[in-house]
Amino acid sequence: MELVRRFLPDAPQSYFLFGPRGTGKSTWIKNRYPDALYIDLLLPDVFREFSARPERLSQLIEGQSRTTVIVDEVQKVPQVLPVVHQLIQNKKGLKFILTGSSARKLKRTGVDLLGGRAVLRTMHPFMAGELGDGFDFKRALAEGMLPIVWRAADPADVLRTYAALYLKEEVQMEGLTRNVGNFARFLESVSFSHGSVLNTSEVSRECQVPRKAVEGYIGILEDLLLAFRLTVFSKRAKRHIAQHPKFYYFDAGVFRSLRPGGPLDLPEEIAGAALEGLVAQHLRAFCAYDSRGYQMYFWRTKSGAEVDFILYGPEGIVAIEVKRTAQVRNADMKALKAFKADYPQARLILLYGGKEPLKVRNVRYVPCGDWLLNLKPGVEL
Repeated sequence: MELVRRFLPDAPQSYFLFGPRGTGKSTWIKNRYPDALYIDLLLPDVFREFSARPERLSQLIEGQSRTTVIVDEVQKVPQVLPVVHQLIQNKKGLKFILTGSSARKLKRTGVDLLGGRAVLRTMHPFMAGELGDGFDFKRALAEGMLPIVWRAADPADVLRTYAALYLKEEVQMEGLTRNVGNFARFLESVSFSHGSVLNTSEVSRECQVPRKAVEGYIGILEDLLLAFRLTVFSKRAKRHIAQHPKFYYFDAGVFRSLRPGGPLDLPEEIAGAALEGLVAQHLRAFCAYDSRGYQMYFWRTKSGAEVDFILYGPEGIVAIEVKRTAQVRNADMKALKAFKADYPQARLILLYGGKEPLKVRNVRYVPCGDWLLNLKPGVEL
């Protein structure tokens, strides 16, 4: 597979580049900065060297003339961050790119320490627009959009081992939880909440883990960048709005690999959650890469009316509903119409399984795969 041009914007100053494993961070930075000094902390010898002597970084930089320095998987040795901070202060013209697949270790030390001196960038799974003609909508629904999966000879095998790799190398080795068995059961149980309002008490009962532990596990998933919570849009609300967030795994393929299936599990139910998750991960990447300041929410009233996604920013409000079916009923537009009544300036989009773009009253109907393919930073929604 040839190199894919990513939408991730560069930054003129030093920056952190976070993203789950397999999203292509290392590939992107190596191609973007081919002449940089590259330090890979996943290599055992390099890890041991910098763990013992983090000041070695300063000595390396002083001994050569390159002005761009990449420290890959910086969370493995957070002790290098004070050295980076000092170098940024004292050595003009030096640019650091600090990558990481976990924000947990850096929450208190790294990001705070470099606050104001290094910006934050996030690498997400592929967007359809990045793949262009190589995008396959059905494959994306089945396997997700992780570059490490998309490029694999056996994508299903990579997905099967992906969560296990995180359990072993990030959760168990880093001592994030004392009971790995409980955490593994939680990963499966919380998959039933993908694309739904999160009920931690329900998840707790399902996996037989105390609710407080479940809340901690969700925090671990977010810190490892494997999941996110979507909050309710409540700006100038005219009705009683629900308060609980929705939960999503960061990639549709990872969701499918963790979601158990059996005779009591309807395939269309799993497919519907995968579709909504695929749209969610695209919108999340779009908000991260686009410069117009869009923020992502969902809308749900206490009476049960729900719009899957709301994008809110200086250029307006966009309400997006996702349906798998090719035929859309009037009832499917009920929540969009309710949202429009409260926010008349909103643009309404319904992504559906049909083949033709339509406009019915104030609602744009767009085939979901086509819309994802055209979703690009800087392009009108």
